[in-house]
Amino acid sequence: MKILYPVSLNLLDRPCVVIGNDREAVEKEAALREAGAAVNWIKDAATLQDSDVTKAFFVISTPQDEALSARLRALADEHRFLLCCIDQPKFGFVAMVAIVKAGPVRIAISTAGLAPRIGKLIKESLQRVFDKRFEGFIEHQAAAKEKNRELYPDSLQKRREAMIALAEGFELHASLKYPDWFQDGGP
Repeated sequence: MKILYPVSLNLLDRPCVVIGNDREAVEKEAALREAGAAVNWIKDAATLQDSDVTKAFFVISTPQDEALSARLRALADEHRFLLCCIDQPKFGFVAMVAIVKAGPVRIAISTAGLAPRIGKLIKESLQRVFDKRFEGFIEHQAAAKEKNRELYPDSLQKRREAMIALAEGFELHASLKYPDWFQDGGP
């Protein structure tokens, strides 16, 4: 079993390429733009030229085409860009995660590609919890952080203590419910 290392990428103004014209490509293109990436979207993989990706920072390919994915992997090795071939992990360096969004907060969920449906269900459950009220709470925290910088410009310790006090009382509770088949015979 391969364990992946989770990271978040700063893609602001970075050249990124999305290859494909399915639902997944539409979602990935929108997410990259939201992150501020400079996106080149190649909807028809048959028109892909090597030069379309050689200067990219990150490439996401959605077609389930092993020849295309192998070609992209060779280009990624040569030109040193990050590559994700959706549902073809042997070709890429990056695996997509399910993302819960609440204002500026992002929570990434990965099952290392082993149970993507479970990742999606976790995402949907958490998305219901991290609602507009939570977004307002985070906005309040951010405003307080800025105010504390003004109040205590020379004291990192006082700013830290103020933020700890502001978060006092915040809790998150979670529980899991398993299918009956697993309850009866699972570990």
